[in-house]
Amino acid sequence: MWQEIDNKLIKEFTFKDFKEAFGFMAKVAAIADELNHHPEWSNVYNKVMIKLSTHSAGDIVTDKDRELAKRIDETV
Repeated sequence: MWQEIDNKLIKEFTFKDFKEAFGFMAKVAAIADELNHHPEWSNVYNKVMIKLSTHSAGDIVTDKDRELAKRIDETV
């Protein structure tokens, strides 16, 4: 479940291994490019942490972030 913390939508995803996590990141990268809205994220082995906010709106959560979060959830 996405949580809104400090004006960011945040979610951690856990996968079987690094290869699966990296594959997920590749899918998210394609979606982010399509929407022209890119996440702040990190990856350590099988975990991917994603933080979403709209920089052009003052680093707050907007409909762009909610749409990207919805699309990300559809890839899992």
